[in-house]
Amino acid sequence: MAELQIGADERAAVMAVLDSGQLAAGPVTRRFEEEFAREVSHTREAVAVSNGTAALHLALLAHGVGPGDEVITTPFTFQATGNMVLATGARPVFVDVTEDGNIDASLVEAAITPRTRALLPVHLYGRLCNIEALSDIAQRHGLALIEDAAQAHGAEVGGRRAGSFGTGCFSFYATKNVMTGEGGMLSTDDAAVADKLLLLRSHGQSERYFSTDLGYNYRTTDMAAAIGLPQLARLAAFNDKRRANAGYLSKHLRGVIAPPEPVEPAACVWHQYTVRVPAGGRDALQAWLREHGVESAVHYPHTLPAQALYRGLGYDEASLPVAKRLASEVLSLPVHPGLSQADLETIVSAVNAWAEQSVSIEAGR
Repeated sequence: MAELQIGADERAAVMAVLDSGQLAAGPVTRRFEEEFAREVSHTREAVAVSNGTAALHLALLAHGVGPGDEVITTPFTFQATGNMVLATGARPVFVDVTEDGNIDASLVEAAITPRTRALLPVHLYGRLCNIEALSDIAQRHGLALIEDAAQAHGAEVGGRRAGSFGTGCFSFYATKNVMTGEGGMLSTDDAAVADKLLLLRSHGQSERYFSTDLGYNYRTTDMAAAIGLPQLARLAAFNDKRRANAGYLSKHLRGVIAPPEPVEPAACVWHQYTVRVPAGGRDALQAWLREHGVESAVHYPHTLPAQALYRGLGYDEASLPVAKRLASEVLSLPVHPGLSQADLETIVSAVNAWAEQSVSIEAGR
């Protein structure tokens, strides 16, 4: 599903850190933070952490989310989004999604209660959610806005980047549009939030060996930052190639529901190219693709409320029909920048052949 885009620049940068003897967070990490803020999130500050999950946890804590609070978020996402709300002692409140898989902004205000402390939307598959509407809701109701932008490096709408509308949370896991193997970043224009994040990521230490807050060891390393810096330099090219690959797939695929076009081309960086296969055909298509040498993956096979952890807390899917349906229909096809034209043609050929044989089988019944 992904191919690591590692070149000579990454290798040289890692060797330079090894030769320096400064492996933990240091000057390379600080440079990585500065370049991320300037080139990716377009914010005043960025704070590097150990992974995207840590970014979510610290963002919630920095905005004072804790026991008794509610955080409105999406049910259709990776577990980390909801789990980190639980980790603070707060309760996730799930709002259904639209057909693109992102939280339905039109349903959010009805879910706000006196206990609501924050909105936590996800830019799913690298596609910006209706973040402008959500930002307006957060401002009118005095709520923190925390963007799960783990898959949306460089996505923008109206000239504003993912991670600049609220406090952004990014991941650098090995399959992301920018990767360091493991790693994360928070972005913000609020100096006080940035200061709090810096405190919390290193055991709440205001000075070495003196803690003023309960914090954590969520620091990153100069090794990870050394990999990330050359990745940042190529992010625009990576995203352009993903957009071109997605355009080819949407133009030529048959028998599946292609992802909707983004509101602006720049509003999606195509971390995943996720089609929908209705009428129970998703698993059959995935098996067919496997037989024909094409990788695919399901992002995600279960909504959060359907998982054992959340069912044990009293959640269910009854009020989330769109998210429930998407979990049974979605299938992600390769879209990464390492794909060749021959690779794209192989993907299209395999999907279309499945569609043709499915029609033939149905016609013969």
